[in-house]
Amino acid sequence: MKVAVVILNWNGKALLEQFLPTVIEHTPDYAEVIVADNASSDDSISFLKEHFSSIRLIQNIKNFGFAQGYNEALAQIDAEYFVLINSDVEVTQGWIEGIIDFMDTHLNIAACQPKILSFKNKNMFEYAGAAGGFIDKLGYPFCRGRLFQSLEADNNQYNDIKEIFWATGACMFVRASHFNEMGGFDNDFFAHMEEIDLCWRLKNKGYSIFYYPFSTVFHVGGATLDKMSPQKTYLNFRNNLSLIYKNMTGRKLRITLFIRCILDLVAAVSFLSSGGFKHMNAVFRAYVSFYQKRKLLHAKRIKIEQKPVSCIYQKSIVKSYYLNKFRSFSLLSESDFSK
Repeated sequence: MKVAVVILNWNGKALLEQFLPTVIEHTPDYAEVIVADNASSDDSISFLKEHFSSIRLIQNIKNFGFAQGYNEALAQIDAEYFVLINSDVEVTQGWIEGIIDFMDTHLNIAACQPKILSFKNKNMFEYAGAAGGFIDKLGYPFCRGRLFQSLEADNNQYNDIKEIFWATGACMFVRASHFNEMGGFDNDFFAHMEEIDLCWRLKNKGYSIFYYPFSTVFHVGGATLDKMSPQKTYLNFRNNLSLIYKNMTGRKLRITLFIRCILDLVAAVSFLSSGGFKHMNAVFRAYVSFYQKRKLLHAKRIKIEQKPVSCIYQKSIVKSYYLNKFRSFSLLSESDFSK
């Protein structure tokens, strides 16, 4: 098939009931909608069989998380393009066609994302992806339209087709051949930042990642794991360290990890001062896990050809945000991004 639209579900019956009909309605004839279930314990399966019996259903044997959950499902799908979309996303008319046409005519593009706006406040960008993902020299991810917790209103300021560093897993269009070439997501990430790791590996292979603004979706966010969850803090810190270790060029890696250790310690202390002992502990657990798995990460690293790649902010986004008080992406100088 041309396009497989794959929704990974885990105990999301209410979300499927709310958003799946719109996905089906706005999906063109050359695409198939597929639900991959991560061994849900609610009545998701019976609901799908009763109300969406024509939808292909892939049932994973357990909750593999986002990374392996998708890897297990996509290995069973033969398509030119995979469209990975969260179960809490509302799509709009034409959300697929423009991106597929764009990727069809630009064969070096491995992955692409649409404009991601907030479902709860539809004139605001959404945290997970916004108008395309970037990363700074120390490995901190951010987006056009979202720096840390500062979200921008969508005033058409990011209505340009633009190369980015990473495309969000909330709604990612990826060429299946390139996804498979990379071996898919890293299973060990479980959830969070696996798409950044994948995009960095794709860029290390010489492929491009793009943002396409003429396709818009609305994302609820935090539907599976709330952003205030200590487990999410743990996964974000651990996986961020892992993707840096795997993908960053050798001459920058050691000093970057040293600086990150200091900055992450500051972050942990700030969690404690705000009453978040569990979040502080999550940061320390992330570091313990990272260093325990260094040999495994090294084995993965030596299989990747690390090289200088485009769209890395050559300054510290932490300094730009907290010291320089930059609250919007447009205040960052374009000349400070690697070409």
